[in-house]
Amino acid sequence: MVMKKRILVLGINCLPELTGIGKYTGEMISWMAEQGHEVTMVTGFPYYPNWKVQEPYKGNWYKAENMFGGNLKLYRCPLYIPSKPSGLKRLIHESIFFISAGFVVFKMLFKPKQDLIFAIAPPFHLAILALFYRFCRGGRIVYHVQDLQIEAAKELKMLRYKWMFDILFSIEYFILRKMDFITTISEGMMKKVGDKIPKIITFFPNWVDTETFYPLPERNLIKTKWGYSANDYVVLYSGSIGEKQGLDSLIRIANRLKKRQNIKFLICGTGPYKVELMRMAEEAGLRNLTFLPLQGFDVFNEFLNMADIHLVLQKANASDLVMPSKLTTILAVGGLAIVTANPGTTLHDVIKEHGMGVITEAEQEDLLADAIVEITENDYEPCRINARTYAQKYLDKRNILPEMLDYVSDLNNHN
Repeated sequence: MVMKKRILVLGINCLPELTGIGKYTGEMISWMAEQGHEVTMVTGFPYYPNWKVQEPYKGNWYKAENMFGGNLKLYRCPLYIPSKPSGLKRLIHESIFFISAGFVVFKMLFKPKQDLIFAIAPPFHLAILALFYRFCRGGRIVYHVQDLQIEAAKELKMLRYKWMFDILFSIEYFILRKMDFITTISEGMMKKVGDKIPKIITFFPNWVDTETFYPLPERNLIKTKWGYSANDYVVLYSGSIGEKQGLDSLIRIANRLKKRQNIKFLICGTGPYKVELMRMAEEAGLRNLTFLPLQGFDVFNEFLNMADIHLVLQKANASDLVMPSKLTTILAVGGLAIVTANPGTTLHDVIKEHGMGVITEAEQEDLLADAIVEITENDYEPCRINARTYAQKYLDKRNILPEMLDYVSDLNNHN
């Protein structure tokens, strides 16, 4: 049992964001506050995945919020949010947040000492603010890696010059050397971080609330709420619509399969590439492809249950640098996922080992189209059962969060 602690969390994304890193950070700090810990979160204004500030947060400079009877304090800091994020614009976006958050961390020096400091990466360099706080006031730093940001930027060619990456990797190495704890969300990422530095890397996976997200009976009847017939096969992509997902392939696959009138494609979410995808779909005259905004939390369990096939798409050069956040919820509802991942990656190995989905090679449109057709013609119910079982056994937040906090609170554990 962990004694009540003061916990400082630094992260650019947080609640009320419903997808990506902000979803997990928000759930983590909410759980900590519910357990009676005094949590302070230094974050930005919610903007992801549509890259614009959500209502009612527009027009604010700094803003403080109190939740959970005062156990959770949120300090929101101003930041630049590009509508079309390029590599350079992302760098500016994160740098401005680093500066604005730095003022809040400085003020924290004159408040009661924090026992634990969580730095959520990306942005990877936020850990420098954690180091500054520890130098002045003490505490132990947990550096939690949700995404190997520099590698992803390099593979996707988001910065032009090699010397830029050399500088970023040098800063990252300095950070990793100084951390008390380093945690990350997949075995593949544990290995990649471990290759950078000889320290203990702890597995702290993204979780799911298996009581909020669960399989529903009569899934086919639910489809009518979203305008489909019970006999349609709904192929769903739900989440961020950005560069690394490779969603332009869905336009071509939908065009290829348009004669199969019972197969319906649905792209749900927001992001910088959505307008372009909608333009491509309109040019192709696709009647079997629909776009929807991100669905609300109150209907999300039903919405996910409605889909026959869930798409978890990764580009080949990013498939072991990130662990898609959407996958945990898909597994919890007993969803059948087609995951594009190459052999040897974490995604590929976990899905195959536990028989809880269909794997196709990344960036192979023909294989993905064939897999969709095959699923509509065969029984994949065992995969659905295995997915739900895996989520309950390995991904339930009621197990993961207490174990993680116990580990970093134990004074005998130290890198």
